[in-house]
Amino acid sequence: MKKTQTFVKRDISGETILIPTGDTAKAFNGMITLQGIGGFIWDHIEETESLEHLIDLIMSEYDIDRTTAGSDAIGFIMQLLQSGMIRTTGKNW
Repeated sequence: MKKTQTFVKRDISGETILIPTGDTAKAFNGMITLQGIGGFIWDHIEETESLEHLIDLIMSEYDIDRTTAGSDAIGFIMQLLQSGMIRTTGKNW
């Protein structure tokens, strides 16, 4: 996966927030609050080779089962794809 928009991630008062920068700030009015695994996925999405690789990373970081990790990852990735914040880069994605 490749991030298509530029955001800066900040931790403010215990919340993880994505703030648009550059051209993204002109087109995107607002901020995005990431909860739970969302921040982890955002940080690692570009380094993963596939959904399975991302699920393995999530499971190594959080004490959750594969089904929950997969469900969380798919749901969040679908939101990112639908909003145009990421795009697929290869056959495994």
